[in-house]
Amino acid sequence: MSLSPNVPSPQESYHYENSGTPRWIAVLFGLLFVGLAALAYAGHSVQGRLEQDLGKSAEQNKILSAQLEEANARLADLKGKMEVTTQKIGMTQAELAEARSRAESIRKQQTASDQKLSQEISAAQKASEEKIGAVATDVTGAKKDIEATKSDLEATKTKLDRATGDMGVMSGLIAKNHDDLDELKRKGDRNYYEFTLQKSKTPQRVGPVQMSLNKVDPKKSKYTVTVLADDKSIEKKDKTSGEPVQFYVKGSARLAPYEIVVFDVGKNQINGYLATPKDLSAPPPAAAAPAATPASTTPPAKQ
Repeated sequence: MSLSPNVPSPQESYHYENSGTPRWIAVLFGLLFVGLAALAYAGHSVQGRLEQDLGKSAEQNKILSAQLEEANARLADLKGKMEVTTQKIGMTQAELAEARSRAESIRKQQTASDQKLSQEISAAQKASEEKIGAVATDVTGAKKDIEATKSDLEATKTKLDRATGDMGVMSGLIAKNHDDLDELKRKGDRNYYEFTLQKSKTPQRVGPVQMSLNKVDPKKSKYTVTVLADDKSIEKKDKTSGEPVQFYVKGSARLAPYEIVVFDVGKNQINGYLATPKDLSAPPPAAAAPAATPASTTPPAKQ
């Protein structure tokens, strides 16, 4: 079939279409449309966020406005109260000056009172220190007296010794002279009877017993005595001054022996004391006095 000379062939029609609208323009328009759509969406999103932020800001502004109004109301109320209070007090500048003057006067009075009180405290402290010093001096003196007494006691203690008697029994404290004997009497551990015994055949009472001096040897400070007690005679021969001469009587065995201690051996006499145990059932000590020879004829027992 032949074609009309005025109708183009298919190849010619395709050629005309391709040469009229290039494809890249269509693609460009498509990309442009997508970009515009993205921008429109982004703008819408930003607008939504801005509107939301504006809404929040407006809400916060309302809250701040309400708080500001409340603060203004409080300030107004406080101002009104202050004005009312000032009116009630009615304190003028002259009254304030007077109050300051009175306060200064009170301060000066207080200062003077404090100074007076400080002086009185100082005087009292000085008086107390003087009294304390006097007391300290008295205490020091008393301490010295106590130390002296202690020294005296220690000295007395060194003078008062113990010894084993002639019967092998440990004696009590022994006095070496009259002063030592007075110390023993003050201690009161035993009964003490001081004596001066003359050489004689007639016995002499010394406390609860009787004694007679038979012989003396002043050069050797020795003596011999006879003791009469419990209806029996006890001879103590060739004893030395300062030696505890011991013997027992009825009832003394359960306590301790009687002791004779001689201070001094003279030409015809001896000086010393008799010590006996403390016994509440015994009669009180009797003063030394001469006594007759007892009726007993029992020969002396030598110890």
